Amino acid sequence: MIYFDNSATTFVRDEVLDTFVKVSKEFVGNPNSLHTLGLQSKKLMLEATKQVADLLHIKENEVIFTSSASESNNMAIKGVLGFYPKRKRLIITTPLEHASISVTLQQLTEDITVKYVELDDFGHVNLQSLETLLKEEPILVTMHHVDSEVGTIQDIEKIGKLIKKYPKTLFHVDGTQSIGKIPVHLEDVDLFSMSAHKFFGLKGIACLIKKEKVGLTPLISGGASQSIYRAGTPSVPLIASFAKALRLILEEEEASYKTVKEINTYLRGELETCQNVVVNSKEDGSPYILNFSILGQKPETVLHKLEQFEIYLSTKTACSSKKDLSTTVFALTKNKDVSKSSLRISLSKLNTLEEAKTFIKILKKEIL
Repeated sequence: MIYFDNSATTFVRDEVLDTFVKVSKEFVGNPNSLHTLGLQSKKLMLEATKQVADLLHIKENEVIFTSSASESNNMAIKGVLGFYPKRKRLIITTPLEHASISVTLQQLTEDITVKYVELDDFGHVNLQSLETLLKEEPILVTMHHVDSEVGTIQDIEKIGKLIKKYPKTLFHVDGTQSIGKIPVHLEDVDLFSMSAHKFFGLKGIACLIKKEKVGLTPLISGGASQSIYRAGTPSVPLIASFAKALRLILEEEEASYKTVKEINTYLRGELETCQNVVVNSKEDGSPYILNFSILGQKPETVLHKLEQFEIYLSTKTACSSKKDLSTTVFALTKNKDVSKSSLRISLSKLNTLEEAKTFIKILKKEIL
């Protein structure tokens, strides 16, 4: 099997699953309970929270565990709007966002105004356009670090420093596709989302980093739990497994990047020589994502043909795969034919150059 859909989800690594199983068996108490079993679970939860905080160079009370990056993104947007009712109801974003941001903003349009920052030909935020919008004092700027479909990397350090000049505006970053893959610095970021199943962790556990100075109205109310910002019984096994997965992926980040970069470079070079193939991802993007189009062929047809050879990739992001056209690719290319036929290869440290060569061989022989 050749698995090229790692941006949708990754395999769970044995060490992480072992942690989940062990904690599930040995720490049965509800961490909100005051008896010994509860206190033991709470102690472990706090240790895992501290580990996450230390790894990200933030404070422990800035870590909020959630069920998914989509929940984290919703919590950031709706939580800020709820906590700062007197601030201007204007949110700045990009046209390339994941559905958990773009659809959330669409649902809120009766209460807010959404404006889109201009992008350059590579999909990067135009800083001059952003500063013009920041002068309107928006309550929030929300955007991805790495685009989940084409891999465009936003310079969140430079963007964050610019936003800091406007104290009434907060900066939320969807880091789902960046954490553990490229360096992440949170000094000038107010809110940051991530999810464990994108870095060999379990599904159902994610995180929102909320800096101490930032106010937030909870999405889920009911009292203090792991965090005052999210009620409910914390899953200590999932939290412990999250900390383990994060530690391991950050330790491997540099070596993994080199492996993936080599594979990406080979695939790009081969695809660019193929007739009727357009590579949509820019060379300065994340090597973990390579988006391309085969003109004249439906991406679903290509996907299912490749499945016959146990090769798995995706048409678009998993959360928007039912749309006929990739809005992200169209925003960059302005070409409907290219946007309707886009496919996404997403890599991980587990992939090999031999897999890439096999994929290209089958693609040329059976599809092109």
